[in-house]
Amino acid sequence: MRRILASTAFAAAFAAAVASAADPQPQGVDKAQEINGPREYATCVALAKARPEAGWEEALAWQSLGGGEAARHCAAIALIGLGKHDEAAERLEKLANESVRSEMTRAGMLEQAGQAWLLAGKVDRADAALRAALVLAPGHPDILLDRAVVLAQVHQYKEAAEILSEVLSRQPNRVEAFALRASARRYQDDLKGAEADVGRALELDPGYPEALVERGIIRRLLGDDAGARADWLKVVQTLPSGPELDQAQRNLQLMDVKAPEAKTGPKKK
Repeated sequence: MRRILASTAFAAAFAAAVASAADPQPQGVDKAQEINGPREYATCVALAKARPEAGWEEALAWQSLGGGEAARHCAAIALIGLGKHDEAAERLEKLANESVRSEMTRAGMLEQAGQAWLLAGKVDRADAALRAALVLAPGHPDILLDRAVVLAQVHQYKEAAEILSEVLSRQPNRVEAFALRASARRYQDDLKGAEADVGRALELDPGYPEALVERGIIRRLLGDDAGARADWLKVVQTLPSGPELDQAQRNLQLMDVKAPEAKTGPKKK
């Protein structure tokens, strides 16, 4: 999922919380050894995303020096990178329930728990975590977007499209929402609406991979094979890796497979 750990609003809220209410250092820690909380949090999270094993070790070391909630959160992010999605989700939910931070910060923890549950293939748990997050942060666009992704996973495309419309009412130029709603509308056989949505997404970001893949699918359904090929080739030529690249390559391969010739038997002389 393109949105894993991408909530900048949450990251800002947590960093602010670390700065304004840093956990006290444990007894016996010399002042020269004290850590700058916000800076350590940013460093730890960046490391957890780029090099999960190193991020995990950094988080454990920081916890031993009194890193508190911020260090526990960094450890959970590292676990996602290590592929331990169930454990990461459980830690994030526990942290959200025990946290003394703001409702916005706790909602962000639950949002990330939902993302981790989705990666673990546990859609019901993901939906529950995201609904709990929306109780704390009603109408938050990032959380709504994630919930739409979850609903699409269980083929509830009408509900997903409705939620994405709510996102767009709050953020009219949200590229992700247009691309996702295009897909949801296509699954409802609303090709006209899907075409309009994906067109708007590419007006906002001409190189957005999800939108290019989606427009290629729509064009193929409308009989425009040349246009579909052009969209998928653009993704293949510009993306080094990722699910959109995989899908574009698969679609191109399927397009190039020739139907087997009908067997008519030996010709009569």
